[in-house]
Amino acid sequence: MGLEFITRIIKTTAVVSLVVSLCISYYFDWKIGLGFFVGSAWSLINLFFIRTLIKEVVSPNEARKSITAVLALLKFPLLYVAGYFIVASEFFSVYALLAGFSLLFAVIVLKVLGRLILGLDVPGVRTKQPEG
Repeated sequence: MGLEFITRIIKTTAVVSLVVSLCISYYFDWKIGLGFFVGSAWSLINLFFIRTLIKEVVSPNEARKSITAVLALLKFPLLYVAGYFIVASEFFSVYALLAGFSLLFAVIVLKVLGRLILGLDVPGVRTKQPEG
Protein backbone atom coordinates (compact mmCIF):
# COMPACT_ATOMS: atom_id res chain seq x y z
CA MET A 1 0.00 0.00 0.00
CA GLY A 2 1.34 3.35 -0.97
CA LEU A 3 0.12 6.74 -2.02
CA GLU A 4 -1.88 5.19 -4.87
CA PHE A 5 -4.01 3.49 -2.20
CA ILE A 6 -4.88 6.92 -0.79
CA THR A 7 -5.68 8.14 -4.30
CA ARG A 8 -8.07 5.21 -4.80
CA ILE A 9 -9.69 5.98 -1.43
CA ILE A 10 -10.24 9.60 -2.50
CA LYS A 11 -11.82 8.57 -5.81
CA THR A 12 -14.04 5.90 -4.25
CA THR A 13 -15.21 8.21 -1.48
CA ALA A 14 -16.01 10.97 -3.99
CA VAL A 15 -18.21 8.65 -6.06
CA VAL A 16 -19.94 7.14 -3.01
CA SER A 17 -20.46 10.60 -1.53
CA LEU A 18 -22.10 11.89 -4.69
CA VAL A 19 -24.45 8.91 -4.94
CA VAL A 20 -25.38 8.93 -1.25
CA SER A 21 -25.92 12.70 -1.15
CA LEU A 22 -28.22 12.49 -4.18
CA CYS A 23 -30.21 9.71 -2.49
CA ILE A 24 -30.43 11.70 0.75
CA SER A 25 -31.55 14.77 -1.18
CA TYR A 26 -34.23 12.82 -3.00
CA TYR A 27 -35.62 10.88 -0.05
CA PHE A 28 -35.17 13.38 2.79
CA ASP A 29 -34.20 17.01 2.23
CA TRP A 30 -31.84 18.75 -0.16
CA LYS A 31 -30.15 20.65 2.69
CA ILE A 32 -29.32 17.40 4.46
CA GLY A 33 -27.96 15.90 1.23
CA LEU A 34 -25.92 19.00 0.54
CA GLY A 35 -24.59 18.98 4.11
CA PHE A 36 -23.55 15.34 3.69
CA PHE A 37 -21.77 16.21 0.45
CA VAL A 38 -20.03 19.28 1.93
CA GLY A 39 -18.81 17.28 4.94
CA SER A 40 -17.49 14.57 2.67
CA ALA A 41 -15.86 17.08 0.33
CA TRP A 42 -14.15 18.78 3.27
CA SER A 43 -12.66 15.49 4.47
CA LEU A 44 -11.58 14.58 0.93
CA ILE A 45 -9.81 17.91 0.46
CA ASN A 46 -8.14 17.44 3.84
CA LEU A 47 -6.90 13.96 2.87
CA PHE A 48 -5.74 15.26 -0.52
CA PHE A 49 -3.64 17.95 1.17
CA ILE A 50 -2.21 15.41 3.62
CA ARG A 51 -1.28 13.06 0.76
CA THR A 52 0.33 15.88 -1.20
CA LEU A 53 2.27 17.12 1.83
CA ILE A 54 3.57 13.61 2.52
CA LYS A 55 4.52 13.21 -1.14
CA GLU A 56 6.45 16.49 -1.10
CA VAL A 57 8.18 16.05 2.25
CA VAL A 58 9.05 12.35 2.11
CA SER A 59 10.13 12.11 -1.51
CA PRO A 60 13.39 10.48 -2.59
CA ASN A 61 14.30 13.72 -4.31
CA GLU A 62 15.04 16.90 -2.43
CA ALA A 63 11.90 18.33 -0.83
CA ARG A 64 10.63 21.45 -2.54
CA LYS A 65 10.31 23.79 0.41
CA SER A 66 8.29 26.46 -1.40
CA ILE A 67 5.60 23.99 -2.52
CA THR A 68 5.52 22.44 0.95
CA ALA A 69 5.08 25.87 2.55
CA VAL A 70 2.27 26.82 0.16
CA LEU A 71 0.48 23.52 0.80
CA ALA A 72 0.85 23.93 4.54
CA LEU A 73 -0.47 27.50 4.36
CA LEU A 74 -3.44 26.35 2.31
CA LYS A 75 -4.25 23.34 4.41
CA PHE A 76 -3.92 24.46 7.97
CA PRO A 77 -5.37 27.96 8.20
CA LEU A 78 -7.63 28.11 5.16
CA LEU A 79 -9.13 24.62 5.30
CA TYR A 80 -9.80 24.70 9.02
CA VAL A 81 -11.18 28.25 8.97
CA ALA A 82 -13.48 27.16 6.13
CA GLY A 83 -14.55 24.18 8.24
CA TYR A 84 -15.32 26.48 11.14
CA PHE A 85 -17.47 28.75 8.97
CA ILE A 86 -19.28 25.76 7.45
CA VAL A 87 -20.25 24.52 10.92
CA ALA A 88 -20.94 27.99 12.34
CA SER A 89 -23.18 29.02 9.44
CA GLU A 90 -26.00 26.77 10.73
CA PHE A 91 -27.16 26.33 7.13
CA PHE A 92 -26.25 22.65 7.17
CA SER A 93 -27.25 20.06 9.70
CA VAL A 94 -24.28 19.28 11.93
CA TYR A 95 -25.27 15.62 11.84
CA ALA A 96 -25.21 15.60 8.03
CA LEU A 97 -21.79 17.25 8.03
CA LEU A 98 -20.51 14.71 10.55
CA ALA A 99 -21.93 11.80 8.56
CA GLY A 100 -20.32 13.10 5.38
CA PHE A 101 -17.02 13.62 7.16
CA SER A 102 -17.16 10.08 8.56
CA LEU A 103 -17.81 8.49 5.17
CA LEU A 104 -14.09 8.67 4.38
CA PHE A 105 -13.26 6.53 7.41
CA ALA A 106 -15.90 3.95 6.46
CA VAL A 107 -14.44 3.67 2.96
CA ILE A 108 -10.92 3.27 4.38
CA VAL A 109 -12.02 0.48 6.73
CA LEU A 110 -13.93 -1.34 3.98
CA LYS A 111 -11.06 -1.08 1.51
CA VAL A 112 -8.56 -2.41 4.07
CA LEU A 113 -10.91 -5.26 4.99
CA GLY A 114 -11.28 -6.09 1.31
CA ARG A 115 -7.51 -6.22 0.89
CA LEU A 116 -7.22 -8.45 3.95
CA ILE A 117 -9.93 -10.83 2.77
CA LEU A 118 -8.42 -11.07 -0.72
CA GLY A 119 -4.91 -11.45 0.70
CA LEU A 120 -3.47 -8.72 -1.48
CA ASP A 121 -0.87 -7.62 1.06
CA VAL A 122 0.27 -11.07 2.23
CA PRO A 123 3.68 -12.05 0.83
CA GLY A 124 3.67 -15.23 -1.21
CA VAL A 125 -0.02 -15.09 -2.06
CA ARG A 126 -0.70 -15.22 -5.77
CA THR A 127 -2.90 -12.32 -6.90
CA LYS A 128 -3.15 -13.09 -10.62
CA GLN A 129 -4.76 -16.13 -12.17
CA PRO A 130 -2.57 -18.19 -14.50
CA GLU A 131 -3.28 -17.68 -18.17
CA GLY A 132 -4.76 -20.47 -20.25
